[in-house]
Parts: sequence; C-alpha cells; structure tokens
Amino acid sequence: MNYHDKHGKLVRDRIPQIIRDSGAEPLFHIADRAEYRDRLRDKLREEVAEFLAADGDAAPEELADVLEVVYALAANLEVGRDRLEQLRAAKAAERGGFSERIVWRGNC
Repeated sequence: MNYHDKHGKLVRDRIPQIIRDSGAEPLFHIADRAEYRDRLRDKLREEVAEFLAADGDAAPEELADVLEVVYALAANLEVGRDRLEQLRAAKAAERGGFSERIVWRGNC
C-alpha cells in the first residue's frame, strides 16, 4: 500500500520537536509495524528519487538519506547492520561488486 500521497509521510524522529521549536504544533501519529514497513518502502522510493535527481555536492547527502532508510528497513526486518554487511560481503565475494563498471549486453 502506498501511504505517501494520502496520509502524510514518514519523517525523521526529531521532526516533530523541530516543528514545535519553530512555534507550530505538528499533527502526527505513530505507525504500527505493518504501516511502518510500508511507509519505509515509500520513503526508500522517495529518497532514491531524490538521489537520482541530485547532482554535485547534494548527491552524497541524498545517498546518506537512502542509507538511513535502508538501515531502518533492515532493523524492521530484524536484521542488524552487521548482519546486513555480512550479507552484502558474502554476495560480493560470490558474485563481485560493481567497481569494475561491467555492462552486460547479452550472450553471443
């Protein structure tokens, strides 16, 4: 389910206090586990789109936002950062990474 357009959006934990500090009162609710997972997926789409649209100095900051959402998704799946890194490293050891910039075009 895509909650993003109709029912607000997932924001970072300190945003309600930042809004209060600016003199406004935020309207928000705490998502249950299922809604939270759906909203994290929406947030990942949002952050990836922002990264893809960014260039220059903004790109690393947007990429950091993507990583923050990935870490939150992993935690929601009860996978710690260390385990996530183990999974990434195992895949890289078996299949390689992307550093050699290989573009597959099919088979001969």
